Amino acid sequence: MENAHTKTVEEVYSHFNVNESTGLGLDQVKRQREKWGPNELPAEEGKSLWELVAEQFGDLLVRILLLAACISFVLAWFEEGEETITAFVEPFVILLILIANAIVGVWQERNAENAIEALKEYEPEMGKVYRQDRKSVQRIKSKDLVPGDIVEVAVGDKVPADIRLTSIKSTTLRVDQSILTGESVSVIKHTDPVPDPRAVNQDKKNMLFCGTNIAAGKAVGVVMATGVNTEIGKIRDEMASTEQERTPLQQKLDEFGEQLSKVISLICIAVWLINIGHFSDPVHGGSWIRGAVYYFKIAVALAVAAIPEGLPAVITTCLALGTRRMAKKNAIVRSLPSVETLGCTSVICSDKTGTLTTNQMSVCRMFVIDQAAGDSCSLKEFTITGSTYAPEGQVYHDGKPVKSSQYDGLVEMASICALCNDSSLDYNEIKGVYEKVGEATETALTCLVEKMNVFDTDVKGLSKIERANACNSVIKQLMKKEFTLEFSRDRKSMSVYCTPNKAHSSIGKMFVKHSSTVFLGL
Repeated sequence: MENAHTKTVEEVYSHFNVNESTGLGLDQVKRQREKWGPNELPAEEGKSLWELVAEQFGDLLVRILLLAACISFVLAWFEEGEETITAFVEPFVILLILIANAIVGVWQERNAENAIEALKEYEPEMGKVYRQDRKSVQRIKSKDLVPGDIVEVAVGDKVPADIRLTSIKSTTLRVDQSILTGESVSVIKHTDPVPDPRAVNQDKKNMLFCGTNIAAGKAVGVVMATGVNTEIGKIRDEMASTEQERTPLQQKLDEFGEQLSKVISLICIAVWLINIGHFSDPVHGGSWIRGAVYYFKIAVALAVAAIPEGLPAVITTCLALGTRRMAKKNAIVRSLPSVETLGCTSVICSDKTGTLTTNQMSVCRMFVIDQAAGDSCSLKEFTITGSTYAPEGQVYHDGKPVKSSQYDGLVEMASICALCNDSSLDYNEIKGVYEKVGEATETALTCLVEKMNVFDTDVKGLSKIERANACNSVIKQLMKKEFTLEFSRDRKSMSVYCTPNKAHSSIGKMFVKHSSTVFLGL
């Protein structure tokens, strides 16, 4: 269905002949799967090992070196006397340099084949779908989804396909689209049609895109596109179809190789021709042929000496070192020579979030009221270390580390941050890092609670997975959420009413999270 964002909810249901409460029938699912295939990005057919090796000998300079090594090897084979063994040293050294150069290049390109496969990380494994064979929502593998499926998503979920929203089951629905659009702030979605058929992805407020994350809320929608037909699938196709162009460095090396080959050829021919009169010298046994071969060897030796054998290896080593440094910053380089291209650019057009920055937020300072009298009050300022989502950091007051449990204001603040919050931390075992589940701002507050540890929870013996939300869990065990007033564009705040879990206490509390300037009317 083209331009699904311009259609009404009724038109979408009518197009797929589907009902929101029941979903597609098994026959419909079968027909759609036969037509559109599985909901997954196909694996790219990588180059064979021999193709990668052959590519390493594509540069003209490397070919000249290879030719020189072959000629030297042939001449060494016919060498006579004590110098027979030493004559093989030079061609072997050249070949070893070329082999080492090829190994580095092949190794790098083998590692870089993950550039497109990395997009598969954004494909969720499971999806929640309504189908006629079940009365309630069921979890299925995302690859089994087809266009027309009724899908349910909630906070923390990864969107399994491109979806047209049909109903929002919460006050608001916020989606983190940073992997697709580069927007650091989550986007508020709605179900109303977007009339502009040429609207860009950022303006399609009624669409959910495959691989993006639900930051807040719950919703239901209809699958519009799967697999390579999704927006992230189109990115994959563009990456796969990109034609390799010769980099400035490769062009310069080709020019250098052409000029060098011409100059060396002229010099070698000149040296050989100049010595034609000496071909029949007695030192050659009076044989004109032996003299010609002798001076041909001299010409070849001159050619080999003139060729910078170490240049390709030095260039490859420098590029490989640059590639390794970029890999540490999560930048995948598909082709080794392209590293140098970055140094030749004069203008770089790049999104900020996740590229120039880490797309992570952290609380660095907080304030609590110390004393209040009349219209004035004094504040206590605390600073917090740590700039990632890792629950590692220390709270400082006046430059000295403090225990947050000693300040009632910090205990209350930690309770608000933990309870008035729908986000959480998650430890990714594959990447070895802590990641957000939900809103970036809310996750920063969740991480703050872990750093404060206001109830002095023993976290030393916990695994990294258990450590992610240990202190938040303690607070949530003490209080029970009765109801939530979610953030909206009108209220611009989030409120949670909680009651203590202890039987002897029945006093409830309303926790509010809001911009202080608006909340206090400043």
